[in-house]
Amino acid sequence: MKRTNTFVVRPCSEQDKRLLREVLDASASLWNELTYERRQQYFDGESVWNTADYRKRYVGVLGSATAQQLIRKSKSAWESFFSLKEKGKQCSPPGYWGNEGDGRELRTYVRNDQYTLETGDRSRLEIPVGKELKAKYGLGHTERLRLEVAGVPKWDGKQGRLELYYDEASDQFRAFQPVTVDNSRQDSPLADETAALDIGANNIVACTTTTGQQYLYEGRDLFERFRETTREIARLQSELREGRYFSKRIRRLYRRRTRRRDHAMDALARDLIERLYEEGISTVYVGDLTDVLETHWSVRTNQKTHNFWAFRAFIDRLAWTAEEFGIAVEVRPEAWTSQTCPRCGSTEDTTRHQDTLTCSCGFEGHADLTASETFLRRQTDVPRPMARPVRFEWDDHDWSGTPHPHESPKEARTDRSILRPA
Repeated sequence: MKRTNTFVVRPCSEQDKRLLREVLDASASLWNELTYERRQQYFDGESVWNTADYRKRYVGVLGSATAQQLIRKSKSAWESFFSLKEKGKQCSPPGYWGNEGDGRELRTYVRNDQYTLETGDRSRLEIPVGKELKAKYGLGHTERLRLEVAGVPKWDGKQGRLELYYDEASDQFRAFQPVTVDNSRQDSPLADETAALDIGANNIVACTTTTGQQYLYEGRDLFERFRETTREIARLQSELREGRYFSKRIRRLYRRRTRRRDHAMDALARDLIERLYEEGISTVYVGDLTDVLETHWSVRTNQKTHNFWAFRAFIDRLAWTAEEFGIAVEVRPEAWTSQTCPRCGSTEDTTRHQDTLTCSCGFEGHADLTASETFLRRQTDVPRPMARPVRFEWDDHDWSGTPHPHESPKEARTDRSILRPA
């Protein structure tokens, strides 16, 4: 089975930090140049596979193997794009990793046999660099860049391609290391349970499992920070001279807004899937919202639904993360789950006001959690009663709170009196 280690890496000195940033920046530059050429060929109706030899251009900085990994990553992205188009799905060609003037997304990929990860009292990671950077920073012919590893990776086994990137939101360098481990080493309960997700913009995820657990990830505060940046962008645009729409500062704000949102969504997907894995979940059902994402009259609703929410991108994140843990994600119709009373089954006598769903039969409960439970019951039997739901809030770093003898402020227990039938 495949699993992924996620850990923070730290350059041992300021010189090592500059060297690492050069490696990541050069990787972004290679990606952008190759992406530009392929996009031009695509829009001109030509084959995207006949490109310049970017491996030779960047071998002196990145080394041959790392340059080749980036080229293969680009090829894989374009193959996925064409596959989706053949299936009739709306999608855009692979995009850029930022630009030099406004800042690039700093990341790279290292082949599985080109890096060394040692764990113990002083865990460390060593990655290759090109001859030009070795000469610039005084590394020997056989030396590699050495980085400290914070913490101990959970999994060990046959290592896969390493992904290194700079997380601007936390000002840290992070690494993803896929590994293949023996199935007998699975440390979760027997994976035969099921979960269902109600995904939205106010509450990003409401989850119910057949083990009786419910989780609620709130998104209002995250969206308000998104809107604050959007208003600042609008203010700066209003001050530009006529005919101009962008400046370096505006582009930086756009990039910061997107990265903060994506960082939170990535962390949510991983936090949720890790919890479900520990619960022994083998299948996660997600509602198909293809016909729900229509344009609304409200500017605020449009902004939340189409700009902030990024539903399809979040489902992709969720599926990729679930795959690492051997969990299947299936998209199923969820029509009327948000309006169905779990007590009497009515959809006409229910009323939703903000987070509360009420019915004339006397039921009152949390709308999104009720929807996820109704959705789950449509897919499978739910033999256990529901435990008290756990509510998570984002604090710009993670979704999980620190242990507390009673209740963590970030894992506040939702009042059960409004969740179950009277």
